Amino acid sequence: MSKIKKLLIKAHKEVFSEVLGNNNSLFKGEGYDFVNLREYEFGDDVRKIDWNITAKIGTPYVKELLEERELNVVVASMLGGSVYFGTKKFKQELIAEIVAVIGFSVIKNSDRLTSLIYADKLYHHQKASKKRGIVDKIIKDIDLFNPLGKSANYSKMIKDIYLKIKRKSIIFIIADFIGDIDLNILSKKHEVILIIVRDKFEERPQELGFVGIVDPSTNEKIEGELNRASVSAYQRAIEQNDETLITHCKKHKIRVSKIYTDDEPYLALRKIFGGNK
Repeated sequence: MSKIKKLLIKAHKEVFSEVLGNNNSLFKGEGYDFVNLREYEFGDDVRKIDWNITAKIGTPYVKELLEERELNVVVASMLGGSVYFGTKKFKQELIAEIVAVIGFSVIKNSDRLTSLIYADKLYHHQKASKKRGIVDKIIKDIDLFNPLGKSANYSKMIKDIYLKIKRKSIIFIIADFIGDIDLNILSKKHEVILIIVRDKFEERPQELGFVGIVDPSTNEKIEGELNRASVSAYQRAIEQNDETLITHCKKHKIRVSKIYTDDEPYLALRKIFGGNK
């Protein structure tokens, strides 16, 4: 059985199984479209009473609701060269697992799933669908994608999403988020959720002495000394990168969480969204 087949089966079981699948969805819709307020009539559902208005006026009023809203969920995966790294598994594989869990959760919830795969430009766009097969297709696209030699272009991705996704949506952006990113315009139009994928070694590298490595984003060979001073400077740079990102997200009311390559994606996502462990 192929690695991707196993990944899909595992994610599907986690989301739909009787043990874990009976929990609430990872995310919920926005309820119902509000239409009007009117006085309470005998037989009305008391749960629809607007208690704030009722208290102010002194007469029971109920909310008239049109219909339950259907969620539009967009998963944008950033597959620049830096995802071609990992000690437990490659970050690219972790992204595939995360997308699979989110994707099956969307399908289980009977909502619409859209996928966008970026690096230096847009490479794949799976249009909105409620069919299970879309998850299989997205995961295969992520698995077969070659990130080597490609740099992450976040400004291109954000501009594209802003222009392409017309309907108000939940936008998941899954990436390692190394570098500057400005989500201001996107957060004004959509609910944005960032999932940072990292390997613990890249945040806490060891002192390895003189090393030669290849930058997966440019395919350029880099040689240098991984001593105490260079490791400390690198760690400070990573910490500053993340502090800047988190501050930016707080300012624009964007949820942000981090999942490592040695985490179980399903359990991590349930924790992020307040589900049972």
